[in-house]
Amino acid sequence: MPRSLFLLLLFLSSLCSTCLSIHAETAESHSTFTCEPVGLRMCQDLPYNATFMPNLLNHYDQQTAALSMEPFHPMVNLQCSEDLRMFLCALYAPVCMEYGRVSMPCRALCHRAKRDCHKLMEMFGVAWPDETECSRFPDCDESYPRAVDLQTSANPTDISPMSVQRDFGFWCPRKLKMEPDLGYSFLGVRECSPPCPNMYFQRPELTFARYFIGVVSIVCLSATLFSFLTFLIDVTRFRYPERPIIFYAACYMMVSLVFFLGFLLEDRVACNAASPTQYRAATITQGSHNKACTLLFMVLYFFTMAGSVWWVILTITWFLAAVPKWGSEAIEKKALLFHTCAWGLPGCLTVALLALNKIEGDGVSGVCFVGLYDVTALRWFLLAPLCLNVAVGVALLLTGIVALNRVRMEIPLEKENQDKLVKFMIRIGVFSVLYLVPLLTVISCYLYEHSYRSVWETTWVQERCRDYHIPCPFQVDNTPSVASNCS
Repeated sequence: MPRSLFLLLLFLSSLCSTCLSIHAETAESHSTFTCEPVGLRMCQDLPYNATFMPNLLNHYDQQTAALSMEPFHPMVNLQCSEDLRMFLCALYAPVCMEYGRVSMPCRALCHRAKRDCHKLMEMFGVAWPDETECSRFPDCDESYPRAVDLQTSANPTDISPMSVQRDFGFWCPRKLKMEPDLGYSFLGVRECSPPCPNMYFQRPELTFARYFIGVVSIVCLSATLFSFLTFLIDVTRFRYPERPIIFYAACYMMVSLVFFLGFLLEDRVACNAASPTQYRAATITQGSHNKACTLLFMVLYFFTMAGSVWWVILTITWFLAAVPKWGSEAIEKKALLFHTCAWGLPGCLTVALLALNKIEGDGVSGVCFVGLYDVTALRWFLLAPLCLNVAVGVALLLTGIVALNRVRMEIPLEKENQDKLVKFMIRIGVFSVLYLVPLLTVISCYLYEHSYRSVWETTWVQERCRDYHIPCPFQVDNTPSVASNCS
């Protein structure tokens, strides 16, 4: 019992010393190659006093390296091997030499450290990391640092000739890292997730947007529910070619319902809760592991696409009634084909997205959708279907309007029939305008977002890199960098 207590106290003291093991100035982000003073407490009083970052294990700064060295502190304090401390410092704080030159520890040094500390590591439950496997190092048996390393190492106070501008790309902050088996990805980096609730907006903006979406969803839900109930009361009142409007209303009734649920749920489904014990912040939900998020996505995406297809079918029935002069009964005979297309195509797209694991939480609305952070999914599963439906629908709509107008001008009709024809044209035209204006606005926002997403992401990294202790991009384009009201 006293031995276990001693080991526990030693381990706790090691964790506390890690918090003090770096100097404040070494935690700053940078985008240049410079020699910097060794700030790791374990690596003080070495034959050299200058290191560089990222180190040999791809830790961007000394703070990240210190956190990664935590499990080894008890072994170093108990002095299980005289080579362990130098081996660890050779990896976590290597000697700084001229740009482009790296000195790696010898394989024999690694073997001695691993052999001497193997039993103690098992006692503490610490495994030898894969990235420090001895076979990765050169087959030699020399001390570290070598004499030639000290001859070419740089003085940390003389960094001007060592400054070389370079871009490290995006490094996932420790707070945003996820388990490897969940399939998360953020800014091209795997096992990483965007912060929640939203990386582009402040809290007051998010609150306003959330309540705005909630109010609009209630209004839309009431209107579409009224239309659908009216149809159920008297089904024969709505015949083709107007009947697709009812199915369109039913689709957007479900869309409104999902957004209303998202308003009530806030970010409980769209986001993963923060875990302070694992140094993890709240992150956006991705993939199908969250069943509630998956269900919201399936309903929202399926009925969004189905509503778009039903509008195309409306223009088709309008075209059939206007150009070849099909009657209501003739059009209704094609109802099975219409329903197959309207429900089958969105179903196929939804299944494809589930198979590709492209579900993403929306921290603003509280729902789950697609293309919020993945530009490729935005391009092929939102922009492409919506633009295709608009193009086909507008072409059929204009063709039908031209044909009916020609009938009205060239063929003499009774005044009553002319009035009916004009009212029919006005009804279809007004409904199409009311549908197309919001849809074209959404498509315009998607196109704008698709064009400037990379700029927004780079600007976000530039603004948050020092908070997250990740590389800062050394060059940011001065194009629009605010995720405008379209988002």
